[in-house]
Amino acid sequence: MEKNILLIVNPVSGGMDKSEIIEATSAFADKEGLNIVIYTTTAGDDTAKIKELYDTLKPERVVVAGGDGTIKLVAEALENADVIFGIIPAGSANGLATDLNIPKKLEDNIPVAFHNAFMEMDMILINGNKSLHLSDLGLNAELIKNYESSAIHGKWGYALQVFNTLLDKEDPFTAIITANGQIVECVAQMIVIANSKKYGTGVVINPQGIMNDGKFELVLLKNLDLPIFAKIIAGNIPVETGDIEIISTDKANIKLNSPVSFQIDGEYCGRETELNVAISPKKLKVAIP
Repeated sequence: MEKNILLIVNPVSGGMDKSEIIEATSAFADKEGLNIVIYTTTAGDDTAKIKELYDTLKPERVVVAGGDGTIKLVAEALENADVIFGIIPAGSANGLATDLNIPKKLEDNIPVAFHNAFMEMDMILINGNKSLHLSDLGLNAELIKNYESSAIHGKWGYALQVFNTLLDKEDPFTAIITANGQIVECVAQMIVIANSKKYGTGVVINPQGIMNDGKFELVLLKNLDLPIFAKIIAGNIPVETGDIEIISTDKANIKLNSPVSFQIDGEYCGRETELNVAISPKKLKVAIP
């Protein structure tokens, strides 16, 4: 009997046509003697439909073609399933794929998605919501909010919103952080809650990030002027400066003096005044090179 593979495709992620991905993935499955079933996300009740398909097919593997948001959607839908996820990076932000060193070229990443070894990845729970990759409070969340509401997308749209966000940036916020039995008070422009090392741009924001070590890091960015923020967005971050502090822990409480913009894995979530954060270890099997 043929083994099933479930391919989940986000048709709108990254503003790119997915027909090439569907054709190449189907051809690879065919060659391997696998039966591939394709599900296209709709922005409707995808979670229930993905669960139903999984229960019916009992697939060997679930392959996701999309960005971080799509991977998160599928991971949440199948959180109790013992299955390996393959990733075909096809979003505007492919932070998780970048961090896992998944090849960018389609002909290179399809064999990884189907065949290779896997890592049992941790997840982070933030006020009950799951984060696979990087979430943050402050300036970058503002940037994501501005980008989401902008008419201009792609790299130019992003660059424009970097400029606009810095132009209108709010005053730093005060955070009281309880972690590792200690209380730290700091004034920051941005706090990153990191399961991994890099943003989708390839920028290392958290050198200590390991996605299966049972810990996450809080990266406190106390002073963000244009050159430092530009490095975070486009280059590399000078972590040796005194403006940055990193706390590694498995749970934390963050209280803020006023509501601050917040995002999870590249999606704006509104403003928050308190976050309860905890690691959820070895929750997700992901195929890696």
